[in-house]
Amino acid sequence: MKQRFSLIAVLAVFMVVGMSSCVRDYICHCEVKYEGYPGLPDSSYNEYNIRDKKEEAKTLCEANSATYELNGIKTTENCYLY
Repeated sequence: MKQRFSLIAVLAVFMVVGMSSCVRDYICHCEVKYEGYPGLPDSSYNEYNIRDKKEEAKTLCEANSATYELNGIKTTENCYLY
C-alpha cells in the first residue's frame, strides 16, 4: 500500500510539472521600419505578450513579420520572440 501511494504521488508530481512547464509567457518584439518619404520616423518598436508553448509562441510572433506598401510608404515589420 505504501509503494502504491508513493508511485501515485510521484506520477502526480510529474504530471503537474509536465503540464505547467509547457505553457509560459513570452514577449514578441517587433521592429517597424519606414521608407519612402523624408521625415518618416527611422523605426519604432512594438511588444506584446504571448502565453503559449515556446515553439507555437515563436510561430505566432514571427507570423507578424511582413513588408507592405501604401501610398508610396514602405513599411517593414520584423518580429522575433524576446
